[in-house]
Amino acid sequence: MQKRIFLVLSLILATACQTLDRSTPVLRREVKDQSLAGKSAEALPRKRLVILPFLDASSSRPASLRDQARASFIKALNKSGEVVALDSRDLKTESLNPTDKGEYDLKEVAKQAQGLGANAILEGKILDVRVSRKADNVGVIRQMKSEFEAILRVRVVSTRGGQEIFNTVKTVTLEEPTVRVAERVETDRFLQNNPEIIEHILEDAFLDFVPQVLASLNKVTWEGRIAALNGDRIYLNVGRISGVQIGDVLKVLEPGDDVYDPESGSHIGTVPGRLKGTLEVISYFGNDGSIAVIHSGSGFRENDRVEQYQ
Repeated sequence: MQKRIFLVLSLILATACQTLDRSTPVLRREVKDQSLAGKSAEALPRKRLVILPFLDASSSRPASLRDQARASFIKALNKSGEVVALDSRDLKTESLNPTDKGEYDLKEVAKQAQGLGANAILEGKILDVRVSRKADNVGVIRQMKSEFEAILRVRVVSTRGGQEIFNTVKTVTLEEPTVRVAERVETDRFLQNNPEIIEHILEDAFLDFVPQVLASLNKVTWEGRIAALNGDRIYLNVGRISGVQIGDVLKVLEPGDDVYDPESGSHIGTVPGRLKGTLEVISYFGNDGSIAVIHSGSGFRENDRVEQYQ
């Protein structure tokens, strides 16, 4: 009986092997999705924001603290994809020295930055950093809570007319519970002399400004400039990094006139210049420039303003 069962199974297996076509490969279906959500945002022109060297109301703190906070701030703004945050030192502009009061003349800096293609400038300043400590002074092992408080100010000024569009003072507090063993709290200067902790709270505090700064730039119109003309080629100071796309049509306006209040003499604003025509972007050049040809109009000159055509 067992032999019969073995023979029947052998016959079935042999038949199956004959009917299986080994020349036909077994296909495995694989699907890869590529999300295109958010791709259109990359095509939107990004405003140029010049980040001035951060200031500090205290001369006793090392400059490395504000420099590191500024570097992290620039990185976070660029990572957002909404702006092009530029280091002012790369622009080689003058008038970046603070005045006798330890502040920048932002209207004067704005004029310089506008000629370099910036849409706005940003100033950050450390107003104060405070450290307080609370602990149970009884016992060899005692619990201590440290509180760090950073008071910062950020100002944003449009390069067109030097109008201030953002001015906010922010107080950020950070608590850190620690334990000190056989050490008097009154003489513990570890926290005050530890630059890593101060550096951390300053970076964290300035980064808290990022969403507000981005929102404030909605008040600023995106624009670029004609940098040079050569035959039928027109070179613009905005390109791939600034979000300009091949095929974009941009309108060209001559520089507008500044308007001042006749009574106070204060600057009211800059009126829009006359529309000269339109340009079509055909290629890129340099770090962040583009090449355009005339789409309509004439009489284009260097320093003429270009804006989105809507």
